[in-house]
Amino acid sequence: MTENFSSTQTIHKTVIATKGGVVAAQHRRAAEVGAAVLDAGGDAVDAAIATSFAIGVVEPWMSGPAAGGAMVLWRANEGRARVVNFGCRSPRELNPANYPLSGTGKSSDLFPWPSVVDDRNVMGATAVAVPGVVAGMDLAHQHFGRMPWKDLVMPAAGLAEEGLLVDWYTTLVTAANARVLSKDPDTAAMFLEQGHWPIAGEWTSLNERHLDQKAFAQTLRQIAEGGSKAFYQGDIAAKLVNDIRAKGGCLSMQDLADYRAELVEPLTINYRGGRVFATPGLTGGPTFGKALELLASELNPVKGTPGASTYTAFARALDAAFKLRFENMGDHESPKAPGSTTHFSVVDRHGNMCAVTQTLLSIFGSRVVSPSTGLLLNNGIMWFDPEPGKPNSLAPNKRCLANYNPVIGEDASGRRFAIGASGGRKILGAVMQLSSFIMDHGLSLEEAFHTPRIDVSGVGKVTADQALPADVLAALEKIFPVTATRRNVYPYAFACPAGVMRDGELNMGCTEIMSPYGDAITGG
Repeated sequence: MTENFSSTQTIHKTVIATKGGVVAAQHRRAAEVGAAVLDAGGDAVDAAIATSFAIGVVEPWMSGPAAGGAMVLWRANEGRARVVNFGCRSPRELNPANYPLSGTGKSSDLFPWPSVVDDRNVMGATAVAVPGVVAGMDLAHQHFGRMPWKDLVMPAAGLAEEGLLVDWYTTLVTAANARVLSKDPDTAAMFLEQGHWPIAGEWTSLNERHLDQKAFAQTLRQIAEGGSKAFYQGDIAAKLVNDIRAKGGCLSMQDLADYRAELVEPLTINYRGGRVFATPGLTGGPTFGKALELLASELNPVKGTPGASTYTAFARALDAAFKLRFENMGDHESPKAPGSTTHFSVVDRHGNMCAVTQTLLSIFGSRVVSPSTGLLLNNGIMWFDPEPGKPNSLAPNKRCLANYNPVIGEDASGRRFAIGASGGRKILGAVMQLSSFIMDHGLSLEEAFHTPRIDVSGVGKVTADQALPADVLAALEKIFPVTATRRNVYPYAFACPAGVMRDGELNMGCTEIMSPYGDAITGG
């Protein structure tokens, strides 16, 4: 196949070391909000909370208050890592019998589950799970925040009042999903023109069009004033439940009132004289830990640029780890389908760190907007296998099995990093490889993010960056079928990471080099 790409173009993101803090996020404006919090004397957790709410405005198809996720954090004064788990749950009134198998093949979205009648587990209000982002940020703030909650949420409300600028990338994302977005009138009203075409400006002129996010702005102002109670028990909760039930979902006020985020101990993985702290339980963390364990026996690393032996070790370790995940946890996601996830990492001047991943699951989640709140809703029910009797079968009031994998690590020399990614099941391999580039090969953060990666998502084949040397590609082809491709802006052939590092007293950050919005911003 002939590719229509420039063969002379190079892309590079510069990493600048600073004694101040750094926020690295998939959208520059959200990172700027977090960096402003650091400038105001906020902690890394304060900056993470502000970034969390802001990024839900500027990447509404990826996350938001109606999403779920997890935060791994490092407290420098304690020398200790913790995890805030705010994953989604299925509603108490959910009845698996309302999700009958169609008998017509596999689902067309992220997971190749048996297809459900009318895609009720994938799209629409019947796919909405209990969200956790607001509770997660509130719990982190209670334990570690320094600045007033209101000051951390109101900047996002200001962004929403202004409305997301409809630029070329916004148009690209909405155009690629316009058909499914048109099925819900409120979603179509927010993202489409005349219910069918993406809102867009003239391609030869400066574009000043913005999405109407005023209802979202009001919701954020209420969260800023009333905290998580406003979301889970107050006016927002009532509006959210009424909107979802009017569209056929079963989320209840009790579901929201009973939801709790969890502050738990991390999964600690000893590796190459250092440590990596990951999320435990129904996340990508345990599989990531297994992959590192396998990599330790597969790879005899040499400092410097990784070679063929490194990439073949990556492939074997990831393939084996995913096979174990499939057998024990029931996650069978399609590696080709795009997920709707965002990741950001923060380090402050004192060395406190946060790695935060939050997700609506599919891109645009359930493709349903709650008109009273302006929130785009998750489709967390799709995380469950609709076929009964499996490790991850659909059931009421059950924690969703997710694949997000934020980590904080430290290598043998004492360099500490916070890394995670978006990209569905591609996340795990990206985080493992970046960790290995740093811990095994001694690469800098800038070098690690610019080094080519592979993707092995448990399907017995490798997707490899075509920028890899010929001998690496040849070595991979000896053990797995290989498809070579380039890193693109859309869709992403590989995961989209963001990370920060602390080396001595210097901090730095970087994001996926192909991300047009992603950036690392200094502050404080």
